Amino acid sequence: MKVVVDEVKCTGAGQCVLAVEAVFDQRDDDGVVVLLDPAPRPELHDAVREAAMLCPAAAIRVEEES
Repeated sequence: MKVVVDEVKCTGAGQCVLAVEAVFDQRDDDGVVVLLDPAPRPELHDAVREAAMLCPAAAIRVEEES
């Protein structure tokens, strides 16, 4: 799995951080998403998919590796 974020789209809602704080954080000044781990461990994959689904701005893209 590869995670990609679009900081321009991010509205700072923070749903991604609530879903999986090991992968996402937010900048202190404006709340925009910070990607901590673009290739998360397999045990975090479900939570990362949920974070992408919950993002109101669709700023998180998950690329599944085959």
